[in-house]
Amino acid sequence: MLKIEHLTKIYGDGTKALHDFSIEVPDGQFLVIIGLSGSGKSTLMRCINRLVEPTSGKIWLDGEDVTAASQAHLRRIRLKVGMIFQNFNLVNRSSVMTNVLSGRLGYRDTLSAIVHRFPRGDYELGMRNLQRVGIPEKAWTRADSLSGGQRQRVGIARALMKEPRYMLADEPVASLDPATSHSVMKYLEQINKEDGITVLCNLHFLSLARRYADRVIALRNDGRGGEIRFDGPAAEINEAKFRDIYGQDAVEVEIGPGDGREAQDAIPGGIR
Repeated sequence: MLKIEHLTKIYGDGTKALHDFSIEVPDGQFLVIIGLSGSGKSTLMRCINRLVEPTSGKIWLDGEDVTAASQAHLRRIRLKVGMIFQNFNLVNRSSVMTNVLSGRLGYRDTLSAIVHRFPRGDYELGMRNLQRVGIPEKAWTRADSLSGGQRQRVGIARALMKEPRYMLADEPVASLDPATSHSVMKYLEQINKEDGITVLCNLHFLSLARRYADRVIALRNDGRGGEIRFDGPAAEINEAKFRDIYGQDAVEVEIGPGDGREAQDAIPGGIR
């Protein structure tokens, strides 16, 4: 279980990103976080594995206090957590397999990591994960030759190399077209349902949140930092509730879940 109590983050320049944020996420849940730009969604993701240091509050993963962990302990905790990034974070000039194998670095000694030598089992695991996301034939292709959707699938395969219990996806479809967005989201749904991996996913499309999430949290920042304005089943975050949270000028984005074709009644710039 993931448990967060009274999490607050204020950056050095005074930006208030999160205020008194508390949740419990049971094992195996698919949780989607939505919110306008500046609501603290990305900060939340990075606080969970301490890529960003919280200002105050506590975070526990499976009973381990992330916020109090030493660097050595934190490295062990991070092995439980895969992360998928909006901008893919791939090494463009390296092969797909090399990028995927980088997900195993936390399991290897420093020398092996430096020379990038991995045992045969890691290569076999890498190929299995590429097969899971449908691109095994791209294993030895340079990452910069892939489409955006293929690059994000590499990101998912890399995250799976940790064999994680938790998957943090920070706006994984923000730069993708609607049909490709559904494709990527279905892979996240698959690993959630088939592997029992707990998924926390930031999204800027309300319709995707309703389609894939078990539970939705809506954040809003009115100057104190992002705070929870809705926390409940995905089916309950309808257009009326969304307008109530974010105002009458916000109009939902609707993408047909069956074929991924776009039918937009969109808010300006999407939900951030």
